[in-house]
Amino acid sequence: MRVHKTTNSPFAAEVIERIAAVYAIEERIRGLGAGERRAARQAETKPLMEALKARLIAVKDGISRRSTLIKAIDYMLERWQGLTAFLDDGRLEADTNTVERSIRPIAIGKKNSLFSGDEGGGETWSILSSLLNTAKLNGLDPEAYLVDVLERMVSGAAKANQLHELLAWNWKAAREAEKRAVA
Repeated sequence: MRVHKTTNSPFAAEVIERIAAVYAIEERIRGLGAGERRAARQAETKPLMEALKARLIAVKDGISRRSTLIKAIDYMLERWQGLTAFLDDGRLEADTNTVERSIRPIAIGKKNSLFSGDEGGGETWSILSSLLNTAKLNGLDPEAYLVDVLERMVSGAAKANQLHELLAWNWKAAREAEKRAVA
């Protein structure tokens, strides 16, 4: 978008429109299971992304090597594999916006961690912050999640070889399975 604003390039506008079409699909499939998201992406998004890549390559040869636009095209093409990884894995998001929003409070609170007492206090703060934000990312009540996990660990209900069950996404799946079993 920055390139479009600074260059007012019709091609940059075209790229934005193509990416907007990808985001429209993402909006429609949000909330579906990983398998359904992958299938939709393979059927709908992958052809759009392949067409975008072909268009980037085709236009690239006709643009000055010193232009802002060519730098943006090169940037996209050099990172194409990472940019399109979400097409093959329905668990992945198309962008990192969710992660960036979740770590913003950590970045903002970074100065506060300087006063955590010592290195051990800073490490404890980091672990706790990571657990709470992971719970939030998985749509959990962080307090309920943390209370349950800590109680299981302290009581010995969670054995060392079962700690993976306490990861936020596994914990959530287990709670949902329990609710379905009761219903």
